Amino acid sequence: MSQSLAQRLKQPGLVSAPGVFDMISAKIADSMGFDALYMTGFGTVASYLGLPDAGLATYTDMVSRVRQIAEGTKTPLIADGDTGYGGLLNVDFTVRGYEAAGAAAIQIEDQEYPKKCGHTPGRRVIPIEDAVRKIKVAVEARSSNDFLIIARTDARTSLGLDEALRRGEAFAKAGADILFIESPESFEEMRKIGETFDVPLVANMVEGGRTPILSRTELEELGFKLAIFPASGFLAMGAALKSVYGEIRDKGSSKEWRGDLYPFIEFAKLMGFERVWEFERKNAEV
Repeated sequence: MSQSLAQRLKQPGLVSAPGVFDMISAKIADSMGFDALYMTGFGTVASYLGLPDAGLATYTDMVSRVRQIAEGTKTPLIADGDTGYGGLLNVDFTVRGYEAAGAAAIQIEDQEYPKKCGHTPGRRVIPIEDAVRKIKVAVEARSSNDFLIIARTDARTSLGLDEALRRGEAFAKAGADILFIESPESFEEMRKIGETFDVPLVANMVEGGRTPILSRTELEELGFKLAIFPASGFLAMGAALKSVYGEIRDKGSSKEWRGDLYPFIEFAKLMGFERVWEFERKNAEV
């Protein structure tokens, strides 16, 4: 593996992590030199189960995806751990499981269970005291301090920014390594978040979501250290698939489609076929 995420976060500059949701997206991103990858809950549940990110995926569903992606890539993986899939004992079990599966960091949020995607309506959070206990359990459960705990609050949407900031401060005191104030709704709200904390902060850049998409320079100037782009990959993929599939439906062939295609032979290599070809050469019957 490349340098640890913990080491990278101590160095200057924003860490931008693309959202990965299956092995194709993970392998492509892994080959491109990112400092970290972000296993998006929304994208993973959609890709694996074809369901909304609304608490329908289980711990077993998700930890198996963590293990698969971590084992198939070299870049540090940040993994969405939702609410920890239950109470305090579940949080303990989840943190241990994600760390053993090879993740570099886990994100734990303060929503009621079952949770919902952070840029959709109807989210509710648990009492702050219960949320803090979850973060304390998460910190105590890890076996290495290099396995980072990202504490997320969804309080902004239902309870306001001040409550979200209060929760962030409490999570930092509980030992969280990184704070994630979800769904600020303006540049000024993001500025206030950056001014409030002196620990690494997450900016969640969701195209079409509640938070404005900012440039690298803007995010750095506001004080954010980690920018995740959970939806970029699957939204781009969805648009590309709809385009090429529409061409095949309407014209019966892809011959005249003018969109971009990953070269077939390069895609085969990305998936590991070179080893297959070499193996077959070495073991060919003579």
